Amino acid sequence: MYGHEHATHERLDHGPPRRRGPRGRHRPGHRGRGRPRRRGGRPAADSATARTSGTAGLKGVDYAAWQRDVQAVVDQATPYVTERTADARGRKQAIVLDIDNSSLETDFHWTTFPTPAIKPVLELTRYAHSRGVAVFFVTARPGILDSVTDWNLRQVGYPVSGLYVRHLPDLFQGVSTYKTAKRAEIEAKGYTIIANIGNNSTDLVGGHAERTFKLPDYDGKLS
Repeated sequence: MYGHEHATHERLDHGPPRRRGPRGRHRPGHRGRGRPRRRGGRPAADSATARTSGTAGLKGVDYAAWQRDVQAVVDQATPYVTERTADARGRKQAIVLDIDNSSLETDFHWTTFPTPAIKPVLELTRYAHSRGVAVFFVTARPGILDSVTDWNLRQVGYPVSGLYVRHLPDLFQGVSTYKTAKRAEIEAKGYTIIANIGNNSTDLVGGHAERTFKLPDYDGKLS
């Protein structure tokens, strides 16, 4: 999206004290009638919630099938990243990712915040980062969402070397042109973009990446 890189601040959340049941007993791992919770106090995403809280289900996109299709692409990308980073000492390598339905499960979780990560993509990204690869996000989200987007990505576990969102001047060019220009900016900083990952052709066309990996969008049903 717009071209901007920035730092964020860590936040600590403290939840309310836990109350015991009617008989003073506590069942381990039980928090009443709510959904299971993961570390950090955030509700764990599940397929049932994903089907009911997002727009993807209304368009006929099945969450479980989508996850399988995403995993199939990640299974192709992982050995490539392994091979490409095997002997990269002294080189500045990077991967570039789109955000909505490429890094975050946006269309499946309109009522969940922070928006959950797409787990296979998160695992791939963290794996690449552990091998010295910088991680850049280039999104068509407007600049007003810059800080909250950065926070969301970090909160769900993504390493963020840089985030580009669309500021006012970027609105006068097409999405694919804008994203291509941002990848060129990353290259101008000395990085070799070894992989570009997105779910729409506008994320991937225009070059400035050694390889592209297309995640499913089901003919535009996912944004």
